[in-house]
Amino acid sequence: MEMNSTPQTLEATAEGATLFGHPRGLATLFFTEMWERFTYYGIQSILILFMVAASGRGGLGFDDQSANAIVGLYFGGTYLLSLLGGWVADRLIGGRLAVTTGGVLITAGNALLASGGTRLFFLGLVFNVLGVGLLKPNVSTTVGELYPVDGSQRDAGFSIFYMGINIGSLFGPIFVPIVAERYGWHAGFALPALGMLFGVAQFLATRRYLGRAGDAPVSTRPRSWLALGVFVVVIGAVTALMLSGAVKVNAVALAARVSWAVGILMGTYLLYMALFGGLDREERGRVFAMMALFAASTVFWMAYMQMFGSFTLFAQRYTDLEVFGWRMPAGVTQTIDPIFIISLAPVFAALWVRLGRRGRDLSSPAKFAWGLLLMGAGMLVMYVAALRVMHGAKVSLLWLAANYFLNACGELCLSPVGLSSTTKLAPKRFAGQTMGLWFLTLALGSFLAGLLSGDYNAHHLATLPALYLKLFLWSTAGGIVLLLLTPRVKRLMAGVQ
Repeated sequence: MEMNSTPQTLEATAEGATLFGHPRGLATLFFTEMWERFTYYGIQSILILFMVAASGRGGLGFDDQSANAIVGLYFGGTYLLSLLGGWVADRLIGGRLAVTTGGVLITAGNALLASGGTRLFFLGLVFNVLGVGLLKPNVSTTVGELYPVDGSQRDAGFSIFYMGINIGSLFGPIFVPIVAERYGWHAGFALPALGMLFGVAQFLATRRYLGRAGDAPVSTRPRSWLALGVFVVVIGAVTALMLSGAVKVNAVALAARVSWAVGILMGTYLLYMALFGGLDREERGRVFAMMALFAASTVFWMAYMQMFGSFTLFAQRYTDLEVFGWRMPAGVTQTIDPIFIISLAPVFAALWVRLGRRGRDLSSPAKFAWGLLLMGAGMLVMYVAALRVMHGAKVSLLWLAANYFLNACGELCLSPVGLSSTTKLAPKRFAGQTMGLWFLTLALGSFLAGLLSGDYNAHHLATLPALYLKLFLWSTAGGIVLLLLTPRVKRLMAGVQ
């Protein structure tokens, strides 16, 4: 009796522990996510710079087109694999083990990136994609499980958790590029490995405070293990063939094919949901409304993801990075966007509340349209800056800052609104799957961003303004079309704001 009661008492104590009125487990997940985002965005800040750097300077010596395509595949792959990561946790191992496994894979992946060598580099990217796919969706799900379904503190808990995301996203691109510039590329990749190791260690040390959150899968089926086994074998075989050189892979061609596949998958599934999902007329109309919003989201992220590709190369090659006598590493410029996001988020939240009180709140499709138009304005800024570069002079950092300001405003009009709208418009039978389709727009946008960035050729500067002009036209045209369609889309939304 006494031996059995002790573990139960410890478990109850751990599960009931609180910190500032929130479950103590929130701190465990906060720091896990903070370190994961630190590593993720830290890698992104130097990834393309490392790939295009000459081999004599420690880089891989890739051409711009291939490097941009690889960045797009890497970024999009993490979003695409998040769907699988959520399924693995739900069906097989539970959120807690998924987070641990994902963190270990990310740590190992970053260690491979730091160890040097082209083959180890690509193997490290594969490990990272799989690790982020496992960790990212399930750490957020576990946060929700800490609170009652109807608990009033859940939103506040997620707000605190979101701060961890922003802290990691901000500091990763600050410290990793500085370390890489001072101590070399391998040290730059080693820092994220160390960061994720801290994240995994603290998660394992404090996981008792999670209670039963993420402790077990929702359901288990033997066939699910078989499907996972087949997937692992296929991924392992393909990776081995590519690393051995038995199969030659063209990154640009692969990005194009994956883009087509993801686009067809998303469109086909939405049509299936609308036409054969057993929906009533109102639900069917909302699915068609989501199609318009998802198309707009894809175009937005296609332009936004230039931050990790062409914008970073623009910063390194064509921007005067002297700031008060300090030469800023090019990767650090990626922090400008999250700084604007953190600063402007309360402003936009207050704006929506004020407009709502006056009965003038914009509908979701209108906010999406303005998000695209603001993104288009940012691309126009970059187009003018690129024209100035063609005259042979480096441009001020203010050009990039102005672009990132407009991008951040566009993101605040579209990204949080998109998450909220998707949960409102999704048919109840397809709620989780619909959220997965929303993240597919980020994946597809990332793939397309890599393909478009490949149109830029450093040896032909005229391709630089041409790239940003193309993105300006796509974003602006998308915004105008969606503004024109807004009345129709609002009717399809059937009262959802």
